[in-house]
Parts: sequence; structure tokens; C-alpha cells
Amino acid sequence: MPSTLYTDPRLVALYDTLNPFAADTDFYLALAAGMQRVIDLGCGTGLLACELASRGHRVIAVDPAPEMLHVARHRPNGDRVQWIEGDARALALLPPADLLMMTGHVAQVFLDDTAFLNTLKAARYALREGGTLAFESRNPAARAWESWTPAQSHRLIDVNGVGEVEVWQDDVSASPESGIRFNTYYRFKATDETLTSTSELRFRTQDELSAQLEAAGFRHLTWQGDWNGAAVSASSRELIVVAR
Repeated sequence: MPSTLYTDPRLVALYDTLNPFAADTDFYLALAAGMQRVIDLGCGTGLLACELASRGHRVIAVDPAPEMLHVARHRPNGDRVQWIEGDARALALLPPADLLMMTGHVAQVFLDDTAFLNTLKAARYALREGGTLAFESRNPAARAWESWTPAQSHRLIDVNGVGEVEVWQDDVSASPESGIRFNTYYRFKATDETLTSTSELRFRTQDELSAQLEAAGFRHLTWQGDWNGAAVSASSRELIVVAR
């Protein structure tokens, strides 16, 4: 079941404030430079897809959540993007792309190895010969989930039209599916209402990701451990891969 962060309109309205343009956006925009056709798989509210379209790329953006796509379609330049409600299975019907991206740690929502491998195979099929796949996944060695406590994760955001909202994580546990399950709480100060979304993420090692990518047909993998281009190390918070 998808997290209510992607399906509850009240939480979808917070998404852009919680996930604004940042160093990861700059990385993917730079990677797309010179590429004509780009697929954004798991596009969310379309922030990156619309920015790519504004720069002249031919963008196809795919997401399974209609509430997220509703926001995306109404963005500036949203009319220049081809929006598809669906998952990786939709890729089989698309023209070959130069670049396919899965941003925002989308790779971690695939708890099952078979489902993840099938997604990578679909991505390989959707790319032209020599095309590029890029995504990031949190490095399990950094144990990010240990900071998902109320004290360490608490944030106060101010959302236009909504007001101030307190956000924090709690209730972290390992799940039988080998993922990390946790709750995110959202307290709307204007109404004193608190909503909860439950998420589950899979943390794969670099070796595990490499094996899946190679099984999907990708032969040339370039890795970095941060958005500034640093090499992967035990302290890297990210595992960022560009695969061909």
C-alpha cells in the first residue's frame, strides 16, 4: 500500500516544501544537458520534470499517484510534459529515451528484489542504445534511520495556504520484508490536527545495487557518494549511480 504522503491531498500539499530544489536537482539537470528525450520515473509533483521541459527537453513523467500528478499538471510548463499515471510497466509503450531518472530515493520503495529487477529491466528497455539510467539510494552503512527520531528529525515548515506544520519521524523498525518501516507525523498548527504516514524503504548496498543493474543489462556503472562528486566511502550518505 502506498504511503499516504503520496495519496492524501493534505500531505501532497506539503511535498514541495519538504522536497525543494537542492543539490540533487542540480545533479540531474546537469546530467540531462544535451539529451533530447528524458523519462522521469516516479516524478512525484513534477518539480524536476517541469524544469527539464522549460530547458527544452522532451520529457515523459510517470507516477502511480494521481494526487501527485494533479499538482504536476498544473505547474508552469506542465503542459510541455507528457504525464503518465502508472509504474515501470508503462515504459514498454514509450519511444526510446536518452536518459531515465529515478530521483527522490524512488529506488528504495521497491522492497522486493524481483520487483526492483523488473523495474531496472524496464528502464533498460526504455532507453536507446547507449542511453543512461541514473538514480540514488541511501547508503545503508550511514544508518540514516537511526536519526529518524522525534528529537533529531523535527522540522517546522511554513506552507503557503496551509500555515505552519511540524514534521517528525518516529517508530522505526525493521520489517519482515527486509525494509525499514517508520512513521512520519505532521501536526498542522492552524487546526492542531496531526496526520500520520507510514513508509517502508529498502536499503541496498552498493554491491547489491550493482548486481541488480548488471542483471538488468547495464554494463558501465559510475558511482559517487555525494552530490558534489565525492567517491563512495563508508561515511557516504548516498549511493548515486549513472549506468549505461
